[in-house]
Amino acid sequence: MKNDAKGADTRLNEIHFGQALIEEMFRAGVHYGYSKTRRHPSVSSFIYATKNKGDIIDLEKTSQMLGGAMEFVKGLGAKGKTILLVGTKPEAQAAIKSGAETLGMPHVTERWIGGTISNFGEIKSRINELENYRKESREGGLEKYTKKERVVMAKKMEKLVKYYGGLVGLKKIPDALYIVDARSEHIALTEAIGGGVPVVALVNSDSNIKDIAYPILGNDASVPSINLFTALIVGAYKEGLATLAVPNPTSEKKEA
Repeated sequence: MKNDAKGADTRLNEIHFGQALIEEMFRAGVHYGYSKTRRHPSVSSFIYATKNKGDIIDLEKTSQMLGGAMEFVKGLGAKGKTILLVGTKPEAQAAIKSGAETLGMPHVTERWIGGTISNFGEIKSRINELENYRKESREGGLEKYTKKERVVMAKKMEKLVKYYGGLVGLKKIPDALYIVDARSEHIALTEAIGGGVPVVALVNSDSNIKDIAYPILGNDASVPSINLFTALIVGAYKEGLATLAVPNPTSEKKEA
């Protein structure tokens, strides 16, 4: 099984919501929850069993949650909406970056900057600053500064690239978020909920799923698990996006 976010459209066509998907999730270790003592009450009905003090997630129920999430994301793609992909833990960074680049969508793989949603105006000013610097650099405009000034600017831009580089091109508050490990990304989750931005989130058994619009219960600490879900979410968006470019025959007849 490939453990990357590329080829998501092929994967989407191959996997059906049945035994094949459950078997793939099992191979990716999706069923491994945390210890029973860490279980959040909101996920109790999604736990299949407890073995060696660890919770085993019911993959049939995870498959149902995934189906709902993918339908939502497919709808985003069909409308050309913006989805911000978020995953700052080391296990998630590669999949999030790859998935975002595949879709041409913004992403956060370093620290979530407080205010990204709740104070977007300030965040947008930082993005603009980075974009302007890059434009000036391409056009040779930095030559007017002294060597010392250029060194200072370069250091500042290096920091902006690290924390805002993935947000370049984001013109407004995103229409939705895809989050890996909502518990770790609690600030992003809180801002999204407060701002009325729907969230699709891969969560483990220690998470409160009550306020998450589209939770997907599964192992959020395993690279294969993270890659599998991210690939499927990316594939769902691409499938929806493909319909955006397809003209509606009914509409064409009416226009004719």
